[in-house]
Amino acid sequence: MTMRGRLMAAFFLLLVPVTASAQEFPSKPIRLIVPFPPGGPNDIIARVIGQKMSELVKQPIIVDNRAGQGGVLGTDAAAKSAPDGYTVAIASAGALAISPSMEKVAYDTLKDLAPVTLVATVPEMLVVATDVPAKNMSELVALAKAQPGKLNFASSGPGSLPHLACELFKLTAKIDIVHVPYRGAAPAVNDLLGQQVQMTFLDLPVILPQIKAGTLRPIALGGRERAPTAPDVPTTAEAGMPDLIIENWYGMVAPAATPPAIVAKLNSIATEAMADPAVKAKLAEQGLTLVGDTPEHFRDFIAADIKKWAKVIQDAGVVTTK
Repeated sequence: MTMRGRLMAAFFLLLVPVTASAQEFPSKPIRLIVPFPPGGPNDIIARVIGQKMSELVKQPIIVDNRAGQGGVLGTDAAAKSAPDGYTVAIASAGALAISPSMEKVAYDTLKDLAPVTLVATVPEMLVVATDVPAKNMSELVALAKAQPGKLNFASSGPGSLPHLACELFKLTAKIDIVHVPYRGAAPAVNDLLGQQVQMTFLDLPVILPQIKAGTLRPIALGGRERAPTAPDVPTTAEAGMPDLIIENWYGMVAPAATPPAIVAKLNSIATEAMADPAVKAKLAEQGLTLVGDTPEHFRDFIAADIKKWAKVIQDAGVVTTK
Protein backbone atom coordinates (compact mmCIF):
# COMPACT_ATOMS: atom_id res chain seq x y z
CA MET A 1 0.00 0.00 0.00
CA THR A 2 1.27 3.45 -0.82
CA MET A 3 1.94 6.07 1.82
CA ARG A 4 -1.14 7.99 0.66
CA GLY A 5 -3.23 4.82 0.88
CA ARG A 6 -2.05 4.12 4.42
CA LEU A 7 -2.84 7.69 5.47
CA MET A 8 -6.33 7.49 3.95
CA ALA A 9 -6.98 4.16 5.67
CA ALA A 10 -5.84 5.57 9.01
CA PHE A 11 -8.07 8.62 8.49
CA PHE A 12 -11.18 6.54 7.88
CA LEU A 13 -10.38 4.30 10.84
CA LEU A 14 -10.30 7.41 13.02
CA LEU A 15 -13.73 8.39 11.74
CA VAL A 16 -15.36 5.09 12.62
CA PRO A 17 -15.41 5.42 16.45
CA VAL A 18 -16.68 9.01 16.26
CA THR A 19 -19.50 8.11 13.88
CA ALA A 20 -20.41 5.02 15.85
CA SER A 21 -20.40 6.87 19.17
CA ALA A 22 -22.65 9.58 17.71
CA GLN A 23 -25.09 6.97 16.42
CA GLU A 24 -25.18 5.15 19.77
CA PHE A 25 -25.33 8.30 21.90
CA PRO A 26 -26.56 8.35 24.59
CA SER A 27 -25.87 4.89 25.95
CA LYS A 28 -25.72 5.90 29.62
CA PRO A 29 -27.12 8.63 31.92
CA ILE A 30 -26.46 12.29 31.11
CA ARG A 31 -25.53 14.74 33.86
CA LEU A 32 -27.32 18.08 33.52
CA ILE A 33 -25.62 20.77 35.59
CA VAL A 34 -27.80 23.56 36.98
CA PRO A 35 -25.58 26.41 38.25
CA PHE A 36 -28.19 27.53 40.81
CA PRO A 37 -29.98 26.01 43.83
CA PRO A 38 -33.15 23.91 43.44
CA GLY A 39 -36.45 25.72 43.01
CA GLY A 40 -35.44 28.71 40.86
CA PRO A 41 -36.21 29.31 37.17
CA ASN A 42 -32.96 27.69 35.98
CA ASP A 43 -33.69 24.56 38.01
CA ILE A 44 -37.33 24.38 36.89
CA ILE A 45 -36.31 24.64 33.22
CA ALA A 46 -33.71 21.91 33.59
CA ARG A 47 -36.04 19.50 35.37
CA VAL A 48 -38.98 19.95 33.00
CA ILE A 49 -36.87 19.67 29.84
CA GLY A 50 -34.58 17.03 31.33
CA GLN A 51 -37.53 14.78 32.15
CA LYS A 52 -38.77 14.95 28.55
CA MET A 53 -35.27 14.38 27.17
CA SER A 54 -34.98 11.31 29.38
CA GLU A 55 -38.23 9.95 27.96
CA LEU A 56 -37.00 10.54 24.41
CA VAL A 57 -33.60 8.84 24.78
CA LYS A 58 -34.66 6.26 27.38
CA GLN A 59 -31.72 7.21 29.60
CA PRO A 60 -31.76 9.04 32.94
CA ILE A 61 -31.03 12.77 32.87
CA ILE A 62 -29.51 13.50 36.29
CA VAL A 63 -29.87 17.12 37.44
CA ASP A 64 -26.78 18.26 39.34
CA ASN A 65 -27.22 21.57 41.19
CA ARG A 66 -23.86 23.35 41.41
CA ALA A 67 -24.74 26.74 42.88
CA GLY A 68 -22.29 29.56 43.56
CA GLN A 69 -20.96 32.88 42.29
CA GLY A 70 -24.09 33.73 40.32
CA GLY A 71 -23.91 30.63 38.18
CA VAL A 72 -20.19 30.84 37.47
CA LEU A 73 -19.13 27.79 39.51
CA GLY A 74 -21.55 25.39 37.85
CA THR A 75 -20.75 26.76 34.39
CA ASP A 76 -17.04 26.30 35.06
CA ALA A 77 -17.70 22.71 36.18
CA ALA A 78 -19.39 22.06 32.84
CA ALA A 79 -16.49 23.60 30.92
CA LYS A 80 -14.02 21.33 32.72
CA SER A 81 -16.01 18.10 32.29
CA ALA A 82 -15.16 15.30 29.88
CA PRO A 83 -16.16 16.37 26.34
CA ASP A 84 -18.18 13.25 25.57
CA GLY A 85 -21.72 14.64 25.66
CA TYR A 86 -22.52 13.04 29.01
CA THR A 87 -22.17 16.32 30.89
CA VAL A 88 -24.06 19.43 29.80
CA ALA A 89 -25.34 22.52 31.59
CA ILE A 90 -28.26 24.88 31.28
CA ALA A 91 -26.72 28.22 32.22
CA SER A 92 -28.03 31.78 32.25
CA ALA A 93 -27.11 35.07 30.61
CA GLY A 94 -25.28 36.10 33.77
CA ALA A 95 -22.71 33.31 33.75
CA LEU A 96 -22.34 33.09 29.97
CA ALA A 97 -22.49 36.71 28.82
CA ILE A 98 -22.10 39.10 31.78
CA SER A 99 -19.77 37.62 34.41
CA PRO A 100 -16.80 37.23 32.01
CA SER A 101 -16.82 41.05 31.61
CA MET A 102 -17.43 41.75 35.30
CA GLU A 103 -15.06 39.45 37.14
CA LYS A 104 -12.28 36.93 36.80
CA VAL A 105 -13.76 33.62 35.72
CA ALA A 106 -11.86 30.43 34.91
CA TYR A 107 -13.46 29.93 31.51
CA ASP A 108 -13.89 31.75 28.23
CA THR A 109 -17.52 31.24 27.18
CA LEU A 110 -16.90 30.99 23.44
CA LYS A 111 -13.62 29.04 23.70
CA ASP A 112 -14.27 26.62 26.55
CA LEU A 113 -17.94 25.83 25.96
CA ALA A 114 -19.82 24.43 22.97
CA PRO A 115 -23.23 26.08 22.53
CA VAL A 116 -25.99 23.48 22.05
CA THR A 117 -29.21 25.50 21.96
CA LEU A 118 -30.86 28.60 23.34
CA VAL A 119 -33.49 27.10 25.61
CA ALA A 120 -35.67 29.91 26.96
CA THR A 121 -36.01 33.64 27.40
CA VAL A 122 -37.74 35.57 30.16
CA PRO A 123 -38.29 39.34 30.04
CA GLU A 124 -37.27 41.70 32.80
CA MET A 125 -40.02 43.90 34.20
CA LEU A 126 -39.44 47.47 35.36
CA VAL A 127 -41.52 48.06 38.48
CA VAL A 128 -41.75 50.84 41.05
CA ALA A 129 -42.89 51.00 44.66
CA THR A 130 -46.50 52.09 45.08
CA ASP A 131 -45.49 55.39 46.71
CA VAL A 132 -43.62 56.51 43.58
CA PRO A 133 -45.78 59.14 41.82
CA ALA A 134 -45.22 57.75 38.32
CA LYS A 135 -47.71 55.63 36.40
CA ASN A 136 -45.74 55.12 33.17
CA MET A 137 -42.30 55.40 31.60
CA SER A 138 -42.48 59.06 30.63
CA GLU A 139 -43.63 60.06 34.11
CA LEU A 140 -40.86 57.98 35.74
CA VAL A 141 -38.18 59.52 33.54
CA ALA A 142 -39.51 63.03 34.20
CA LEU A 143 -39.51 62.33 37.95
CA ALA A 144 -35.90 61.10 37.85
CA LYS A 145 -34.77 64.13 35.83
CA ALA A 146 -36.47 66.47 38.28
CA GLN A 147 -34.63 64.81 41.21
CA PRO A 148 -31.17 63.75 39.97
CA GLY A 149 -29.47 61.35 42.35
CA LYS A 150 -32.52 61.12 44.63
CA LEU A 151 -34.17 57.93 43.36
CA ASN A 152 -32.72 54.49 44.06
CA PHE A 153 -32.90 51.28 42.09
CA ALA A 154 -32.49 47.86 43.65
CA SER A 155 -30.70 44.90 42.11
CA SER A 156 -30.03 41.30 43.04
CA GLY A 157 -26.30 42.07 43.24
CA PRO A 158 -23.45 43.92 41.54
CA GLY A 159 -23.05 42.76 37.94
CA SER A 160 -26.40 40.95 37.94
CA LEU A 161 -28.75 41.35 35.00
CA PRO A 162 -31.11 43.59 37.04
CA HIS A 163 -28.12 45.81 37.89
CA LEU A 164 -27.03 46.17 34.29
CA ALA A 165 -30.63 46.55 33.14
CA CYS A 166 -30.95 49.65 35.31
CA GLU A 167 -27.56 50.92 34.14
CA LEU A 168 -28.80 50.60 30.55
CA PHE A 169 -32.01 52.37 31.59
CA LYS A 170 -29.93 55.23 33.03
CA LEU A 171 -27.88 55.50 29.82
CA THR A 172 -30.92 55.31 27.55
CA ALA A 173 -33.06 57.79 29.48
CA LYS A 174 -30.11 60.00 30.47
CA ILE A 175 -31.09 60.00 34.13
CA ASP A 176 -29.18 59.84 37.43
CA ILE A 177 -30.51 57.15 39.78
CA VAL A 178 -28.53 55.37 42.50
CA HIS A 179 -27.78 51.63 42.57
CA VAL A 180 -28.56 49.73 45.78
CA PRO A 181 -27.30 46.13 45.49
CA TYR A 182 -28.81 43.25 47.45
CA ARG A 183 -27.80 39.62 47.91
CA GLY A 184 -30.48 38.15 45.71
CA ALA A 185 -33.89 39.07 44.35
CA ALA A 186 -35.89 38.29 47.50
CA PRO A 187 -34.36 40.98 49.77
CA ALA A 188 -34.51 43.49 46.91
CA VAL A 189 -38.24 42.85 46.50
CA ASN A 190 -38.77 43.06 50.27
CA ASP A 191 -37.22 46.53 50.46
CA LEU A 192 -39.11 47.62 47.36
CA LEU A 193 -42.35 46.52 49.03
CA GLY A 194 -41.21 48.41 52.13
CA GLN A 195 -40.64 51.51 49.98
CA GLN A 196 -37.00 51.78 51.00
CA VAL A 197 -36.00 51.76 47.32
CA GLN A 198 -38.03 53.06 44.42
CA MET A 199 -37.60 50.72 41.44
CA THR A 200 -36.00 47.61 39.97
CA PHE A 201 -35.82 45.38 36.92
CA LEU A 202 -36.44 41.71 37.73
CA ASP A 203 -37.46 38.53 35.91
CA LEU A 204 -41.21 38.74 35.28
CA PRO A 205 -42.01 35.47 37.15
CA VAL A 206 -40.26 36.78 40.28
CA ILE A 207 -42.47 39.85 40.64
CA LEU A 208 -45.66 38.76 38.91
CA PRO A 209 -47.39 37.87 42.22
CA GLN A 210 -46.75 41.39 43.56
CA ILE A 211 -47.98 42.97 40.32
CA LYS A 212 -51.20 40.94 40.44
CA ALA A 213 -51.66 41.81 44.11
CA GLY A 214 -51.17 45.52 43.38
CA THR A 215 -48.26 45.83 45.82
CA LEU A 216 -45.83 46.84 43.05
CA ARG A 217 -46.63 49.00 40.03
CA PRO A 218 -45.44 47.78 36.61
CA ILE A 219 -43.98 50.38 34.29
CA ALA A 220 -42.73 48.45 31.25
CA LEU A 221 -41.66 45.01 30.09
CA GLY A 222 -38.19 44.56 28.61
CA GLY A 223 -39.33 41.87 26.16
CA ARG A 224 -39.94 42.24 22.45
CA GLU A 225 -43.63 41.44 22.89
CA ARG A 226 -46.15 41.84 25.67
CA ALA A 227 -46.34 38.97 28.14
CA PRO A 228 -49.46 36.80 28.17
CA THR A 229 -49.25 36.79 31.98
CA ALA A 230 -49.24 40.63 32.10
CA PRO A 231 -50.99 41.70 28.88
CA ASP A 232 -51.79 45.23 30.04
CA VAL A 233 -48.14 46.18 30.63
CA PRO A 234 -46.51 47.86 27.59
CA THR A 235 -43.10 46.86 26.33
CA THR A 236 -40.20 49.28 26.69
CA ALA A 237 -40.40 49.83 22.92
CA GLU A 238 -44.06 50.79 23.21
CA ALA A 239 -43.07 53.09 26.06
CA GLY A 240 -40.69 54.96 23.76
CA MET A 241 -37.40 53.12 24.42
CA PRO A 242 -36.87 50.56 21.63
CA ASP A 243 -33.21 50.07 22.59
CA LEU A 244 -34.07 49.07 26.16
CA ILE A 245 -34.59 45.35 25.46
CA ILE A 246 -33.87 43.44 28.65
CA GLU A 247 -34.33 39.68 28.62
CA ASN A 248 -32.78 37.01 30.75
CA TRP A 249 -32.11 33.76 28.93
CA TYR A 250 -31.03 30.20 29.55
CA GLY A 251 -29.06 28.00 27.18
CA MET A 252 -27.62 24.51 27.02
CA VAL A 253 -23.84 24.22 26.68
CA ALA A 254 -21.33 21.37 26.61
CA PRO A 255 -17.53 21.26 27.03
CA ALA A 256 -15.80 22.85 24.03
CA ALA A 257 -14.14 19.69 22.69
CA THR A 258 -17.40 17.73 22.50
CA PRO A 259 -17.55 16.20 18.98
CA PRO A 260 -19.83 18.17 16.62
CA ALA A 261 -21.90 15.04 15.91
CA ILE A 262 -22.63 14.66 19.63
CA VAL A 263 -23.48 18.37 19.95
CA ALA A 264 -25.87 17.96 17.02
CA LYS A 265 -27.50 14.95 18.69
CA LEU A 266 -27.89 16.86 21.97
CA ASN A 267 -29.43 19.74 20.03
CA SER A 268 -31.88 17.39 18.33
CA ILE A 269 -32.93 15.79 21.63
CA ALA A 270 -33.28 19.11 23.47
CA THR A 271 -35.24 20.89 20.72
CA GLU A 272 -37.58 17.92 20.37
CA ALA A 273 -38.20 18.03 24.11
CA MET A 274 -38.89 21.77 23.95
CA ALA A 275 -41.39 21.29 21.13
CA ASP A 276 -43.58 19.10 23.34
CA PRO A 277 -46.87 20.91 24.11
CA ALA A 278 -46.86 19.80 27.76
CA VAL A 279 -43.31 21.12 28.24
CA LYS A 280 -44.26 24.44 26.62
CA ALA A 281 -47.33 24.76 28.82
CA LYS A 282 -45.46 24.02 32.06
CA LEU A 283 -42.78 26.60 31.35
CA ALA A 284 -45.23 29.19 30.02
CA GLU A 285 -46.79 29.11 33.50
CA GLN A 286 -43.41 30.35 34.76
CA GLY A 287 -43.42 33.26 32.28
CA LEU A 288 -40.78 31.57 30.13
CA THR A 289 -40.74 31.42 26.34
CA LEU A 290 -39.07 28.35 24.88
CA VAL A 291 -36.83 28.95 21.88
CA GLY A 292 -34.73 26.10 20.47
CA ASP A 293 -32.23 26.99 17.75
CA THR A 294 -29.06 25.65 16.14
CA PRO A 295 -25.66 25.57 17.86
CA GLU A 296 -24.39 28.08 15.28
CA HIS A 297 -27.22 30.54 15.89
CA PHE A 298 -26.85 30.19 19.66
CA ARG A 299 -23.11 30.92 19.40
CA ASP A 300 -23.86 34.14 17.49
CA PHE A 301 -26.54 35.01 20.05
CA ILE A 302 -24.10 34.61 22.96
CA ALA A 303 -21.41 36.64 21.17
CA ALA A 304 -23.87 39.50 20.57
CA ASP A 305 -25.02 39.50 24.20
CA ILE A 306 -21.42 39.50 25.48
CA LYS A 307 -20.72 42.53 23.28
CA LYS A 308 -23.93 44.29 24.40
CA TRP A 309 -23.30 43.99 28.13
CA ALA A 310 -19.56 44.68 27.88
CA LYS A 311 -20.44 48.02 26.27
CA VAL A 312 -22.98 48.82 29.00
CA ILE A 313 -20.41 48.00 31.67
CA GLN A 314 -17.87 50.28 30.00
CA ASP A 315 -20.23 53.14 29.15
CA ALA A 316 -21.81 53.14 32.62
CA GLY A 317 -18.44 52.95 34.38
CA VAL A 318 -19.49 49.89 36.34
CA VAL A 319 -16.73 48.77 38.72
CA THR A 320 -15.43 45.31 37.87
CA THR A 321 -13.10 42.88 39.64
CA LYS A 322 -11.26 41.64 36.53
